[in-house]
Amino acid sequence: MVSIPPYENLHLLRIGDQWREGSGVDTLTVNDPYTLAVLVKIRQGTRIDVDEAYAAAEDSQRKWAMAGPAARASVLHKAAEIFDRRKEEIIDWLIREAGSTRIKATIEWGAARSITQESASLCSRVSGHLLESNVPAKENRVYRLPIGVVGVISPWNFPLHLTQRSVAPALAVGNAVVIKPASDTPVTGGLLLAKIFEEAGLPPGLLNVVIGSGGEIGDYFVEHATPGFISFTGSTAVGKRIGSNAFRGGHIKHVALELGGNSPFIVLADADLKQAVNAAVVGKFLHQGQICMAINRIIVEDSIYEEFVGQFIARVSELKWGDPAKGDTVIGPIINAKQLDGLLGKIELARQEGAKLVCGGNPVGNVLPPHVFVDVTPEMEIAKEEIFGPLVGILRARDAEQALQMANKSEFGLSSAIFTGDLERGVNLARRIKAGMTHINDIPVNDEPHVPFGGEKNSGLGRFNGQWVLDELTTLHWISVQHAPRHYPF
Repeated sequence: MVSIPPYENLHLLRIGDQWREGSGVDTLTVNDPYTLAVLVKIRQGTRIDVDEAYAAAEDSQRKWAMAGPAARASVLHKAAEIFDRRKEEIIDWLIREAGSTRIKATIEWGAARSITQESASLCSRVSGHLLESNVPAKENRVYRLPIGVVGVISPWNFPLHLTQRSVAPALAVGNAVVIKPASDTPVTGGLLLAKIFEEAGLPPGLLNVVIGSGGEIGDYFVEHATPGFISFTGSTAVGKRIGSNAFRGGHIKHVALELGGNSPFIVLADADLKQAVNAAVVGKFLHQGQICMAINRIIVEDSIYEEFVGQFIARVSELKWGDPAKGDTVIGPIINAKQLDGLLGKIELARQEGAKLVCGGNPVGNVLPPHVFVDVTPEMEIAKEEIFGPLVGILRARDAEQALQMANKSEFGLSSAIFTGDLERGVNLARRIKAGMTHINDIPVNDEPHVPFGGEKNSGLGRFNGQWVLDELTTLHWISVQHAPRHYPF
């Protein structure tokens, strides 16, 4: 098998048809969160780079929209093939830059590849309508068109997939894209995808990557006159700011916001307890709990509470934590020291509020061992706020109705899960949960490329994936044709 040279010059921005340094004076140093080794140093971009990236996208988009579905699909199919050829290179970057365990990095590679394949099918699924009119001799035509230029602001936790799930469908339906990746993961959140699409034959200018601090270019990236749509995945606080900025500067634009979560995991008395415990361990501790859908609250019916806690602690105590590159490591590093400090603060506050720590340990570098609290009540911060780390609280519910009330007692509504032996009872309860997604006898961490993904309440706006993302990334144009002279009232 012929080896493929790895991608080079990942310290450069991709703007138009060039790979070049940013025009700023500051340098972003990207470190491996486990070893702290320097991975890359990037000269940051400024508003000048944002202007040039959006201009290149706008110039190239019109021709791309007219290229036809087969031409666009061909590029996406080639990109999926490159995902296969460069699988280990991509996984290695996810381990080193995002602190992903090999387990999580492989899952993320697969998810990004899958959304690329699904997006290739979208190229030929964009359709309009012919509608009858109440006016004699009139024909109504509704055309579905690409929005034009899409701005994507992506996060650091699943940087490759959560960028690609906006980029791939946007390109598929004829848009051009500018990415602003998170500063912790500029390679896996943007530059790597630009390399992949360049290798796949995507015409220059259609995918641009600008790396810069939020304080320097963040608001400007959103308020800029060119993009008609902003896709953001990240915290609720930043999402609210982005939503507000999308209506500033005299330019109203579409937004899709996938924001914070506080996923409840309900275990009812008739559940398969062993399976529920196994699911809870994975749903909480995959990628150190740094997932918007990760379990934040485990709510267990009273009659099985003690038994669940005992089995859960036993399973968590067995989890291997440490070097993310090792195949059997479950819990790797927190993304950076600031995030780790925040988690340590949450642990201390939980203790002060009366929660009982039954599993824990001191951090080693940026690696935090799993922490489990019991005797948690809904009023405690550990139950109210998104955790984003290997820390969880277990709550006791009197019955299924109280469990449902506790699940809904949150400002968030992204994902959720219910374990029960009665599937239809589970569905009936699920329909009463105020969330965008609920999974019966499975974990809340679920994402399939053809199924709608999104949240309610402070967890966001809009839906990703499948046919639902078409509504986000396209716009409608009603054109009527009057085939014979119309009679007017005056």
